[in-house]
Amino acid sequence: MIKCTKCGLADGVMRAGFIRGRQRFFCKVCDYHFTDVKTAPVPERKRHQTTIGDVAKALGVASSTVSRALNGHTDISPTTRQAILEVARQLDYQPSLLAQSLKRSETHTIGVIIPDIERPFFATAVSGIQQVAAEEGYRVMICQSKESYQTEVSNVQALIASRVDGLLICHSRETENFDHVKQDACRGIPIVHFDRVCDEVNSAKVILDDWDGAFAVTEHLIQEGCRRIAILAGPESLLISKNRKAGYLSALRKHGLPVEGEYQTHINFRTESAVAALDTWLALPKPPDAIFAINYTNAIDLIQSLKQRGLHVPEDIAVVGFGDEFMASMIEPGLTTVNLHPYRIGQQAARLFLEQVRQKDDFQPRTFVISGDLVIRKSSLKGRGSEFTLSI
Repeated sequence: MIKCTKCGLADGVMRAGFIRGRQRFFCKVCDYHFTDVKTAPVPERKRHQTTIGDVAKALGVASSTVSRALNGHTDISPTTRQAILEVARQLDYQPSLLAQSLKRSETHTIGVIIPDIERPFFATAVSGIQQVAAEEGYRVMICQSKESYQTEVSNVQALIASRVDGLLICHSRETENFDHVKQDACRGIPIVHFDRVCDEVNSAKVILDDWDGAFAVTEHLIQEGCRRIAILAGPESLLISKNRKAGYLSALRKHGLPVEGEYQTHINFRTESAVAALDTWLALPKPPDAIFAINYTNAIDLIQSLKQRGLHVPEDIAVVGFGDEFMASMIEPGLTTVNLHPYRIGQQAARLFLEQVRQKDDFQPRTFVISGDLVIRKSSLKGRGSEFTLSI
């Protein structure tokens, strides 16, 4: 508590700005101004977020003075600015990012929506996005839909309300309606789709060469001597399901193999649906001698289920997948699959966003296609060949 140096009372003393860098006080009791040789104590930190007004009140100056000092205005003396900065530090003042963004009409924040952060593919794609975004001074706000359409819609709405500068999205397996990512709903901000994309929105897109990858992995099975090759596809609404199935069918036709409808099944990517499809195939008079799962986790589900049924992979049934994540090389036998390069996908998605920001109205949405690598492991090597990687 500061006492007046003239009357000795403290009840009427209030802060009254600075003079030559020292705190100035005014005593209302005796109408006297004075300065204290010691630094005035800073009030105890409050639990709510400190504002410019709090800093100004602690120092007895106007909020505009604090604002100008924090923003480096030259009309504030160095000593006054230093005192304000010190009190702001002690009170843990943090500038309001929302207020700053409203002032300059941008937040330098990118919203990213992925189906599942626990999946290595999506986590790696986000890492690629963050690397490019950070180099350009952007923050990344991440939401996951957990493969739910309703959650995806809520995520989009929340990110738009948070005034993100752009939206990078990979759709959930349930998403069939894309109204929530059309330009009117997203208030015209840049949108980039990656991996699971849609044709209904005229946006920039980053995809893997699904057709070539599926063709290559199916042709590999044919070269290993497989003739009854089944495909475990995803939801029919997903573009990756359509493209990967098209590559599979083209490989069969190229090598003169029959296209059997009973060997083609669409599922929702859940383990139980993959196991149900396997049981249906095993009950056929001529079960498949190979299965191509367009999702690598379903390929692992199949390998485990075949083992539980006393069948051997690849001797009885070969299994291949799509997506070279950690477990693909750890499972026994190792899974033949296609490396999707998720880090590269994330990087390119972020670059397309930045390109759209720079070009604004001149930007023309385009689709960037990334080629994968065919990774051959024991799950498909009926001919007992060696494991290797082949660029597609």
